[in-house]
Amino acid sequence: MMNMDILPLSRVLKSLGRPVLAVPLAAALFSGCATTNSADTPDTRSANPRTLASLALPVDQQACYDRDREPFTPLVDAHFHPRPFGGAAIPPQKLHAMLESQGVRFVNYFGIGQILEMDSGCSYYLDCPGVTAMPSIKNDFVNGMESVAYPSDNLHITLSMTFMDLAHPDNIVDLIELYDREYPGMFSWSGELNVMKQALLKNNHEPATLESIDQWAPFMAVLEERGIPVTLHSDLGNDANPTEFLPLMKHVLETYPDNKIVWAHMGLSKELSHMNPRQHVAIMKELLDSYPHLMLDISWDVLYNEYHQWGDIYVPFLNEYSTRILPGTDFVAAGYKPDDQYAKELDVTSRVLKVLDDQAFQNIALGDNFFRLMELDYHAPTVCPAGINR
Repeated sequence: MMNMDILPLSRVLKSLGRPVLAVPLAAALFSGCATTNSADTPDTRSANPRTLASLALPVDQQACYDRDREPFTPLVDAHFHPRPFGGAAIPPQKLHAMLESQGVRFVNYFGIGQILEMDSGCSYYLDCPGVTAMPSIKNDFVNGMESVAYPSDNLHITLSMTFMDLAHPDNIVDLIELYDREYPGMFSWSGELNVMKQALLKNNHEPATLESIDQWAPFMAVLEERGIPVTLHSDLGNDANPTEFLPLMKHVLETYPDNKIVWAHMGLSKELSHMNPRQHVAIMKELLDSYPHLMLDISWDVLYNEYHQWGDIYVPFLNEYSTRILPGTDFVAAGYKPDDQYAKELDVTSRVLKVLDDQAFQNIALGDNFFRLMELDYHAPTVCPAGINR
């Protein structure tokens, strides 16, 4: 990482129009601490008055959002995996209660695009090198059945097709037709799909190539016609070569400029933990400026864990491009996880939201971007002016 001068946090906040008094609350973003300090961040999520029904009201009929008293965590988790790579999942009723208790009202149900061999006994791919992870319809079908069997009045679930093998796309349109027959009108997202995921290479993951990307045209045409977004995991590179795989994503965007494409994790990964943040932001800006249908998600804790010290670079970027960002946790609902794990991951992946300006907070955390992208009849509340109820 380059040795760059870092602005004091108080100057960052002042420049963004956020009160300097917010420093004790926002300092956790840059602290490097991965646990929640209850003294600084009181738990208001369990009493969150923002119900799903309230968000269907026109903006002028909703109370403004008081950032000093209401959660800094988002109403939307646009990147969530209700089933693990293998093994038992958190039961659906418990999962819904977990999401609702944290104030989440909208969630994207992503299957695992590559699940582990069923007879392997493995729950997590990194623990099982050599065990094959293959694209499959299994997770998507279970998600579809459970969303019907266990409906929730306070949680809007978006089902996503994650079966697609981007290295071998020949049968994707046929399988979409199968989904249409079995779950008519229920799947309105696609992804997370793996273009290049270095972490899966030891599990026989076959990345997409420039040639296979060209063969996506039939299924990408279906997604475009239906207005279905597709979330792509495409590693930007690694510490040895930070932009090694950028040509893959550029080729996707050049070939399918009219598709709604969400680039997961802003292209970051654990293999890319020391990229020059100015270079990273410059690449993101160039692509966002060139491709108006591209969005980024800031899911997974890799952004916080590896790059939180560069808030003076990332916070202004997120404010400037706030209409192009989606929030998410990338939580994987494995049954062995402790009951409070989702709350911890939501906290860490949301810390940057604390110090965004009010408009960016409304766009990202309160759902404006998500509702617009999905053409949903819901409305993000406006943020209370400074001094209101404070």
